[in-house]
Amino acid sequence: MTIVMTAVAIILLVLHWKGPNAVWGGATLGVIVGLIIALVAGDWGLLALSFAVGTFAGTLFEWVGRLAKRLRG
Repeated sequence: MTIVMTAVAIILLVLHWKGPNAVWGGATLGVIVGLIIALVAGDWGLLALSFAVGTFAGTLFEWVGRLAKRLRG
């Protein structure tokens, strides 16, 4: 499951390649938090999982921002 989530997260990063945005911010935050958790817990699979969750959260925020701009006019 972690491998699939990480692969989807990488695809999302490729789709949002241009410029700084929430997707890259979420991925970065996910890697930082995942690295800290992995160092403490010793489970490096958590690093990939937190990277994927951070990327998904960033994608959600990016899409909500785009929807808000579209609704505003």
